Amino acid sequence: MIGRVRGWRRGWQERTKLQRIDLYTRVTLCSLPWVFLLSWGLLPLGATLDHGPVAVALGAAFFTVNAVQCVLSNRNVAPAFAHYRGAEPFPPRRLRLPAALLAVLAGLLVALAAVGGIDDPGLSLLVLDLPLAFTVPYVLLVPVRTYLLHCAAFAVVVLGLLAAVGAPAGLLFGAAVSLLVVILLVLISTRPSAWSLTVMWQAEEARDMQARLAVAEERLRFGRDMHDVLGRNLAVIALKSELAVELAQRGNAAAVDQMVEVQRIARASQQEVRDVVRGYREADLPTELLGAKGVLEAAGITCTVEGADGPAGIGAPPAVQAALGWVVREAATNVLRHGDPRVCVIRLTTTAGAVVLEVENDGAGPGTAGPDGSGSAGGGFGAAGGGSGLAGLRERLAALGGSLEAGPAGDGLFRVTARVPLTAPGRPSPGTLSTEDR
Repeated sequence: MIGRVRGWRRGWQERTKLQRIDLYTRVTLCSLPWVFLLSWGLLPLGATLDHGPVAVALGAAFFTVNAVQCVLSNRNVAPAFAHYRGAEPFPPRRLRLPAALLAVLAGLLVALAAVGGIDDPGLSLLVLDLPLAFTVPYVLLVPVRTYLLHCAAFAVVVLGLLAAVGAPAGLLFGAAVSLLVVILLVLISTRPSAWSLTVMWQAEEARDMQARLAVAEERLRFGRDMHDVLGRNLAVIALKSELAVELAQRGNAAAVDQMVEVQRIARASQQEVRDVVRGYREADLPTELLGAKGVLEAAGITCTVEGADGPAGIGAPPAVQAALGWVVREAATNVLRHGDPRVCVIRLTTTAGAVVLEVENDGAGPGTAGPDGSGSAGGGFGAAGGGSGLAGLRERLAALGGSLEAGPAGDGLFRVTARVPLTAPGRPSPGTLSTEDR
């Protein structure tokens, strides 16, 4: 129970952190048009006060329409992100008003240039602010090539209109540079941010899927164990009960013996059910190897099992196989819960009179537990915060004269190594393994 609470808390903290990053990115993109509006878009308009009422009216209209454009841009950022992630399509009708306002802004800018209502440097700054609010969400809705082509066409139209009203060559050059800067600025700031958020959310969804697969595997194991434990015993109880009824109807005293046997089997079944619920049944190495391979591959992790059919696998004593089966089960479960690997290799070998089991994956992180088991098991083993899964396995292997090591193996690898002598002194006591990290 404690392990589940800790796992839930870690998942909640990671998801909260991701939500904060998502919010920070969206707020930054929503703030960008307003920053430009109140700086490059507002300061140059102050010069219109010296060029008569027509220039003032055009400048005020430009600022007002640009502010409305920023509001619409902020409203379209969230659905544009959803469209980019593939969550839901962006309604095309939401672009009609922003596109119309962009055309109005371009017309007001050309009108300001025509009446001489603003200086050339100020006009270049207004050009810098002209397409920003519209392009922030738009760059997420179309491919990069389409975005660049549309922006290039818009730039050609604006520069052509400015040239038509007699703008000098220096102003046209400055306007071209401003348009190029703002188009590339939006592209390199918005698309990478959206891509990073998409990757992080996909990774979070993958971790959720891995957790659900681990839970499903545990449910399958529990159901299989319950079937194995109760299936035969219930069948025997039913047969002996029927026999006892027939004997009792005949007045045969052997019916009592049959009911005593039914009572004994029922009590034994109760104890076996308790063992299944606590997870204390002995693990079978071949079964655990197949189960680990299946659940890891179901989670999208390439899993390779080596040496399962050799003397280190089927040739090892039953006590050794049972102990190593627990190691396989615990290591595979923690690879799913604590690591983010792509490849996992489970290797069985025999050396110096001992069976060596290695579980190696490429999910080691900066918080990976060391050989002493301290710290977080970013590489896929042990329990963060001092869980007892690692200590329980060491106790189980120690009862057989074995040892357990877990830690980074270099090159981003994490390796768990269990060594058990073939001449084991005894069987591990049941119930040694804690179910906290299960």
